[in-house]
Amino acid sequence: MISWFSKYFPNVVQLGWSGDAGWGTSIFQTLFMTFWSAIFGGILGIIFGVILVLTNEDGIRPNKFWFNVCDKIVSIFRAVPFVIMLAFIAPVTQKIVGTQIGMKAALIPLTLGVFPFYARQVQVALESVDQGKIEAAQSLGATVKDIIFDVYLSESRSELVRVSTVTIISLIGLTAMAGAIGAGGLGNTAIAYGYNRFDNDVTLVATVLVIILIFIVQIVGDFFAKRLNHQSR
Repeated sequence: MISWFSKYFPNVVQLGWSGDAGWGTSIFQTLFMTFWSAIFGGILGIIFGVILVLTNEDGIRPNKFWFNVCDKIVSIFRAVPFVIMLAFIAPVTQKIVGTQIGMKAALIPLTLGVFPFYARQVQVALESVDQGKIEAAQSLGATVKDIIFDVYLSESRSELVRVSTVTIISLIGLTAMAGAIGAGGLGNTAIAYGYNRFDNDVTLVATVLVIILIFIVQIVGDFFAKRLNHQSR
């Protein structure tokens, strides 16, 4: 099996597991960027999503000014192509992490690139909560904090897991473009060490590994979404 793999995938074997271009390094870089960007982007997305729902004209705390501010911020960042985002916020990235290249530098544009998408998903998920439950909570004297955590987030937790899954899968795709600023990852391996060198075996294996990662995220997300949906009934 090993000899067969070495025969038909020689360039894959040549890259090795460790080192700057190793497969283990590329996988780690992809997971690192995906995990931390999902955390930071997820926090921002939930904050903006909640504010958009609360301050909407049909929300429990209507506020046209803050709704418009948050809505415009989300819309603007969502409209900027990610490749342009990498270059546009490079000075900000330099100020925050001290460098414009590498994995840590990629976290800033990845976070800003994914949070508006997630914020819209969160907004839709929260708006799907039964209005009757919100009114019932208000009639019982629930505070805004109580309604946010015990009604909005609690009642929509299954849907939030689903949209989080979609967002993480989208984020994995964005990490491929992060290779443009030297962040590495499987996407960068597929392009820099596969496509650019005409080593199709490297491109194939890198693509398969990304697909496997996406399938794992999808399976785990579907599992928890179904479980939380059953618990809420």
